Amino acid sequence: MIPLHDDNPTDIFPVLTILFIVTCVLVFFWQVSLGSPGGQMAVYSLGVIPAVLLDKVSLPAELVLVPAELTVITSMFLHGGFMHLAGNMLYLWIFGNNLEDALGHFRFIVFYLLCGVAAVFGQVLQNPASEIPMIGASGAISGVLGGYLLLYPHARVLVLIPLGFFSQLIRLPAGWVLGFWFLIQLVSSALSSPDGAGVAWYAHIGGFIAGMVLVPFMKRRNVPLFHKSHGSSRWHRTLHR
Repeated sequence: MIPLHDDNPTDIFPVLTILFIVTCVLVFFWQVSLGSPGGQMAVYSLGVIPAVLLDKVSLPAELVLVPAELTVITSMFLHGGFMHLAGNMLYLWIFGNNLEDALGHFRFIVFYLLCGVAAVFGQVLQNPASEIPMIGASGAISGVLGGYLLLYPHARVLVLIPLGFFSQLIRLPAGWVLGFWFLIQLVSSALSSPDGAGVAWYAHIGGFIAGMVLVPFMKRRNVPLFHKSHGSSRWHRTLHR
C-alpha cells in the first residue's frame, strides 16, 4: 500500500518540509559522487553505529569526521540507495506539510529532530553491541506519521495497492493507512534478524511512538487532536480560537 496524496490542505508554505527533502537529496547526490568506497566510508563516518555511540568500540581515526553523538543527527540525512531516499521523501512530502502547519515552523524542526533521536535510541537499545551503521530519515519521518495519526486520522489518503499485474487506486482514512503501516513495522520487527542487519524496524517504531507522544504538547493550542473536518485548516482554526 503506497500513499500518493492526501486531501488535507495547509495554510502555510511548508518551507522546512521542502528544506529537509532538498537537503536529503543533495546529501544523497554527494554520497553518490564519492563512489563506492568513499560512499561506504561516509556511511561509517556519519551514520549511527550503536557500539560506537555507546563507547563500546572505537572507529579508526581516519573515519572519525564528527563526534559519535553528532551522528545521531547526521545519520538522518544519509540514505542507502535511491529507493530508500525516494520512499522516505514521498512520505515526508505527503504528511510533513500538515505537521509543519499544525506545529509551526520552529516547533516542527524540534519535533522532527526529537523524533529522529528517539528513533535512533529505539534501535540502539534493541541491539547496543551492533557495529552496523544506521542511516536514513525513516525514524524522524515515522514521528511525523505518528503525529499525523493523532491530528488527522479522518483525512483521506490516495493509496496505490499493487496487485500483481493489476493495481488499484483507492482513498482510505489516514488512520487506516498509518495504522496498517505501524502494524507492518511491529510484525517486521518481530521477524527481523537478531543481528540487527537490514531495515531498522525498531527505529521506525521508536520514532512513531515519539511522534504520538510529542504532538499533543507541541501542536499549536488552536489545533485540535483527531480533527474531523476535511475543509481548510484555516477554517478549523477560526472555529477553535
